[in-house]
Amino acid sequence: MIDIRLADPGADNLRPLIEAHLAHSQGAGPDESNHTMGADALREPHVRFWVLYDDETPLGCGALKTLDDGTAEVKSVHVAAAARGRGLARDLMTHLETQARNSGATALVLETGAAHLEEYSAARKLYEALGYNYCGPIFGYPDDPNSAFMRLDLD
Repeated sequence: MIDIRLADPGADNLRPLIEAHLAHSQGAGPDESNHTMGADALREPHVRFWVLYDDETPLGCGALKTLDDGTAEVKSVHVAAAARGRGLARDLMTHLETQARNSGATALVLETGAAHLEEYSAARKLYEALGYNYCGPIFGYPDDPNSAFMRLDLD
């Protein structure tokens, strides 16, 4: 049974999922353009972290980071390689949108790899399908040719 629930990103059973996410990001572009959050950063007070479980097996994760401009940033969306192709990333993104709406965020924003970084093409296609639009740099980020910024207004 698929279930999405708040979790501690430092939990031992989640380490392989977070390490796989970090490894994917580190291999996809230059270090100065990598904004991936590790377990410690995902434990910060302004971040909420969810895990998608199949029974008690963690298959995916995603987080929301509250930003000072009233938006919520989507962070650390990752589905284990063996579980891809089942629509789980869409399930996580829908869950994050619901949580952001319930918290009063004005928009969901995100940073992902730019078009020349093929490793992020599936993610960009999903975000586009969910109604996200490309925009300029989001709160707290510089303009970066390796980054694509996207926004989904929640008003």
